[in-house]
Amino acid sequence: MTTESSAPQAIHRLAQAAREASRHLATTPSDLRTGVLLRLAQELDQRAAEILSANAQDVSAALGVIDPSALERLKLDAVKLDAMAKGVRAVADLPDPLHQVLLRRELDAGLELTRVSCPLGVLCVVFESRPDALIQISALALKSGNAVLLKGGSEARHSNAALLAAVQAALRNTGLPEAAVQGLADRAAVAALLQRPDLVDLVIPRGSRELVMSLQAATRIPVLGHADGICHMFLDAAADTAMAVALVRDAKLQYPSACNAVETVLLHREAAARLLPALVADLVPRGVELRGCPSCRDLVPAIAPATDADWDAEYGLPILAVKVVADLDGALAHIRAHGSGHTEAIVTEDPATAAHFLAEVDAAGVFHNASTRFADGFRYGFGAEVGISTGRIHARGPVGLEGLLSYRYLLRGSGQRVEDYAGPAARPFTHRDLIPDA
Repeated sequence: MTTESSAPQAIHRLAQAAREASRHLATTPSDLRTGVLLRLAQELDQRAAEILSANAQDVSAALGVIDPSALERLKLDAVKLDAMAKGVRAVADLPDPLHQVLLRRELDAGLELTRVSCPLGVLCVVFESRPDALIQISALALKSGNAVLLKGGSEARHSNAALLAAVQAALRNTGLPEAAVQGLADRAAVAALLQRPDLVDLVIPRGSRELVMSLQAATRIPVLGHADGICHMFLDAAADTAMAVALVRDAKLQYPSACNAVETVLLHREAAARLLPALVADLVPRGVELRGCPSCRDLVPAIAPATDADWDAEYGLPILAVKVVADLDGALAHIRAHGSGHTEAIVTEDPATAAHFLAEVDAAGVFHNASTRFADGFRYGFGAEVGISTGRIHARGPVGLEGLLSYRYLLRGSGQRVEDYAGPAARPFTHRDLIPDA
């Protein structure tokens, strides 16, 4: 990516320029922020050959160097590039998230409080392998009025540079500051920014557990992200066999390297003899390696034995751990012990069991009779996502526009003083909620 030096003075200039750009974006009219995204979609279409050529360089250099799941995420093709442009247009079509009145309250006659949405400010996003993340993040940041500093993985260096050039061309052609979206040269630049909570408001890692944990340990700036994507699917005694097999197949094979791909399937003891052979018959011919508990191997001896490590594994490959549990409570206990808080699913035709599962499981996404692969900002109608958050503070699950917003309180008075509302003769507050857009 086109970047400045990682020397402290250069990093300060870069981040200060991002801060100034964020202030500009915060007051930029909606049509300009929408316009830059529409222009970006055009740039992606017009630069397709250049972007794919750059990506081919990265893929060629990465062969045999990075693992197969990372290589799959690195690859771009015409279909992915078209999906990127469509995603940008989808973000452009979303309602303006800024300056929305979230609350209107009369504190007293002539004294009105409003809560309005506003950007966070400057984001620092560090991501691995997936160059399409650069476009998703840039689109959401610009739509929400945030500036963003991007550090992609070195394995995607040429792809990221080509995509960043498209973003900055769109900014130039729309009259918005190029400093709103900038690239960081190296890890030293990221390390320097992690020490500047005065210049960066939120850090978002997209990548491995090691990446997330290292950033969390290195900064006082809030970090939004998830360390693991260990997703489960519980096949209840009342699961429909055909549906269960189809959903496991989709959740495992539609994109095995995704963080929302299923890694462990739990089978109710009363249905295991019916469901497990059906899974084996469907998945093994498709190249899936099954690793099972002793009860699974009693039913299908050809299954490889699972070890304790398999219950905590995020494979990112066509490998699936399978385990027989006594009942719903057994499934819930396993998920509590081994889940990462990303996405958990149940397959059942019993509404009461489904309701119990949905209420009990503590995860960012909890699904009934649906593939875990639906845990995605685009599929949720967010247009795109900057990442997945498994924390409980601020944003959770796929993080779209709302996760990049905060709010301010605006108070409009007519000379009121606090002393008039204190003491024995205190004037009472009305605290009357008003219709937000009235």
